[in-house]
Amino acid sequence: MMERAGEVVNPKRTQRVRRQEGLKVSKRQRKMKRLGESTALRQQAQRSHQVWSWDFVYDQTESGSSLRLLTLIDEYTRQCLAIHMAWSIRAADVITVVEAAMERYGVPEHIRSDNGPEFIAYAIQDWMKQREIKSLYIKPGSPWENGHIESFHDKLRDECLNREIFGSILEAKVVVESWRIEYNQQRPHSSLGYQTPEEFAASALTTLRPTASAASERPVNNINPRTELYF
Repeated sequence: MMERAGEVVNPKRTQRVRRQEGLKVSKRQRKMKRLGESTALRQQAQRSHQVWSWDFVYDQTESGSSLRLLTLIDEYTRQCLAIHMAWSIRAADVITVVEAAMERYGVPEHIRSDNGPEFIAYAIQDWMKQREIKSLYIKPGSPWENGHIESFHDKLRDECLNREIFGSILEAKVVVESWRIEYNQQRPHSSLGYQTPEEFAASALTTLRPTASAASERPVNNINPRTELYF
């Protein structure tokens, strides 16, 4: 954030100051070499709306009531497209949330997920066929194949869920939605060249924007990119 503001920052000095102030300093992770070869062919996102990922994460209120959160991200732009929170979430609820996200952002080509019962339900399968969306299921017990959303969950838990005590589900929805907007619009992402997901998505859209002659041949859906959905 200081570099984005034009400040000259030394990373080691920043870490030292954070330690002196008692703030958390993320440790550099040691790279691990896998034993054996991986034969899985993983669909890599090369553009926005090519691969979305969805998954569940859990939390609880101050009274101990369990909260379930459905998260949806675009793997290319790293945008969080939706976070839906409820006491319980069924396959029909998943469809409703994703339909709303598609009205806002567009229709993806693929959706990646694990083999949870909500994602392999017949209702989900039939809906995806109707929408002509291809499903990408990771191998059971292989969360690293869904690495983008697992990384997002780490940020969600570390920067929001672990820092907040929710008195009610309504309070939790407001706080989490506020964090989602901040994540998309204000939080720089290292893998995006320290752009925010919204900035990167806008630059990618500009790069892929058709010429004037091509654009005149097909309708344009004018959507305000600053508008946010609330679930």
